[in-house]
Amino acid sequence: MAEKAENEQGQKSESLLTVLIALAMNALIALAKSVVAVITGSASMVAEAAHSWADSGNEIFLLVAERRAGQPRDATHPFGYGREAYVWSMFAAFGLFGAGAVVSVWHGISVLGHEEPETSYAWAYAVLAIAFVLESVSFFQATRQTRAEARTRGLRPLRFIANTSNPTLRAVFAEDAAALVGLVIAGVGIALHQITGNAVWDALGSILVGLLLGVVAIFLIGRNRDFLVGQAVRPELWRQAFDDLSGSDEVERVTFLHLEFVGPGRVFLVAAVDLTGDDPEAKVADRLAALGHRIEEHELVELAMITLSKTDAPTLVP
Repeated sequence: MAEKAENEQGQKSESLLTVLIALAMNALIALAKSVVAVITGSASMVAEAAHSWADSGNEIFLLVAERRAGQPRDATHPFGYGREAYVWSMFAAFGLFGAGAVVSVWHGISVLGHEEPETSYAWAYAVLAIAFVLESVSFFQATRQTRAEARTRGLRPLRFIANTSNPTLRAVFAEDAAALVGLVIAGVGIALHQITGNAVWDALGSILVGLLLGVVAIFLIGRNRDFLVGQAVRPELWRQAFDDLSGSDEVERVTFLHLEFVGPGRVFLVAAVDLTGDDPEAKVADRLAALGHRIEEHELVELAMITLSKTDAPTLVP
């Protein structure tokens, strides 16, 4: 139990650090981009400023998610508060879509065909370069945590991000990756405007940044929705749980097994089993309860419910 609590605390601390670094970097970037957007009047820079302010606001939601989801279960929430992480991460994804994607696309469309006054592009390039460095710091932390956790589960980093039950890590990783790509798009749009003298390129840069943010936001909304409505665990994790349960000295056979995420790295396990031996009913109840408590000692299991199989229930075959 002590090792379980230590592992959980370590993961929470790492996720909190990732969010805090992202918040600090995005706040600095948003301020710099806003100042330069006013100086240059660049549509791409306005889109980038909107993106960074949206990201900064989203990190606040993610901090709330980390705090709320970490509360221990109680009488009113027998499965714990883990799903709070998906609720607040959903708010953050909607914020990215509204304040980032929609604003960027709308602004880009609104300035299409309007000539922007010539200005010093040096400011725009300077802030884009600074923003790229700061975003890289945040992305490095998110990537470091992603690779470490993916390695422990035997998954590739991108597959891990798509499937992880940790919504704050997924959000920071996806938003930082989109931010780095968006900076490149904005830089190309501004450069083409400078080279050709045609402001359409700058406006198109704003629209492309907005579409990129929209895709990322829809992806994040979809994954949070999946976990809120009851995301089952990956087949390999289900098989591991089945093997551990059926291989127990207490269990003769397993007829039902279901594992569902109830929070980041936390699952609800339901199983029906036949116990070994032929103990009286009172003894069987004690053995089932003891088996459930042992299962709950696993770092992934929030709550386990073990019942007796029906006599005519077929043995579960993976």
